[in-house]
Amino acid sequence: MRWWVAVEWIDQLIQKGLKSVDEVEVFYVEGRSISADLKQKKINLASASEDCGLGIRTIHKGRIGSSSTNDPLKWGECLDAAIASGHLATPLPWDGLPEVQEVSHTPLTFDPLMKVDPASALTLLEQMLAGSEEHAAEVTSGSAGLSSATVTLANSRGVHYTDSHTGVSLSLEAIDGQSTGYEFDHSSFINKVDPFHVGERATFFAHQSAGGKEIPTGNYEILLSPLAYAELLGGVFIPALNGRNVHAGRSKFAQSLGEPVADQRISMYDDPFLPGASGSVSWDAEGMPTHRIDFIQDGVLKAFAYDLKTAYRYGKVSTASAVRGGYGGSPGIGHHNFVVDGERSSVADEHVVYVHSVVGAHTANPMSGEFSVELSNAFWMDEGEFQEPIRSAMLSGNVFSLHNEIIGISKESRSIGSLILPSVKINKQRIIGK
Repeated sequence: MRWWVAVEWIDQLIQKGLKSVDEVEVFYVEGRSISADLKQKKINLASASEDCGLGIRTIHKGRIGSSSTNDPLKWGECLDAAIASGHLATPLPWDGLPEVQEVSHTPLTFDPLMKVDPASALTLLEQMLAGSEEHAAEVTSGSAGLSSATVTLANSRGVHYTDSHTGVSLSLEAIDGQSTGYEFDHSSFINKVDPFHVGERATFFAHQSAGGKEIPTGNYEILLSPLAYAELLGGVFIPALNGRNVHAGRSKFAQSLGEPVADQRISMYDDPFLPGASGSVSWDAEGMPTHRIDFIQDGVLKAFAYDLKTAYRYGKVSTASAVRGGYGGSPGIGHHNFVVDGERSSVADEHVVYVHSVVGAHTANPMSGEFSVELSNAFWMDEGEFQEPIRSAMLSGNVFSLHNEIIGISKESRSIGSLILPSVKINKQRIIGK
């Protein structure tokens, strides 16, 4: 069912819903995807799919109901289920869905050059395998995926926005003896991924990590790669900027607005218009026009993120931070392109412990920030060059305190999901040797 055919039934859905409730919101997605997987160096599985899905929210006297279906032809049943679920919901403060506003209708994450077909996926796998030959390690698995989707958001206050997205994702895992290596890449644009580099880095880390030496327990200057930094940042620091967590007493920053919470070198913001970034969008998952949000400026906490429901509940204003995990989920607070920025420098010039990734970041305490993680693919680094690999060790500390010990951020940044991060150099962190 193409979008231009869908317009008529979406209007019918909204009009029918308004006979029973105050407001109706429709979220409709259709798209296609191709994926191909490797088992060692052989293609193990290739699949293609075409999907569509419908999510409906109804609001009546502050009661929010929702339902979803993967068969939009059954929109009547889905609407009835949303209305019924609203009868059971607790009424909340509610001041209405967004009205139509001035937004750009130019897709920010659509690549007309991307071909979502098996041949393209196979070519990406072949290029990753070519890169993997650069180092003496065995490929254990890998994958390449391409997708294209059209998203429509409409509501009973006249909003009817449509956007198109494309995506490509790559990953490869390798092993050398007991040492493993992993690398990945993703983008909305086919010419912004480097499959050869993915393959080369995966086997590089597997091969170079073999034969690592013990590191004595002590405090060291460390350099977290964007990947390692993302693993610590995403589970603790970013949720503390969520307005819902703030007002529910689940945020370390609940009483810190206007105060320093990081080194003055550090700024953090959400930029939904960043060119080439995969999260760029002109309107959020509830139809609010997006804008840049400066959460932290020069180390000082300036703002929290809100969606409509949280903003209405606590007397705030939505920051257009609503996101959805898919048509089946209700919108919640998130971000579009979360950027860590600040004064840049050559962070790898001196003797440091380089950490490519960590294991166990999900066990960090989101309130206190305390963590203890295992280092993966760690090396001594001198003058920007990898030196002796470090055998498995633990890094312990506090994610919030860590941000006050940052002594440099790299000139380059990398996209890790919806995060755009530099490498960060951190003063004296506790490493526990094994």
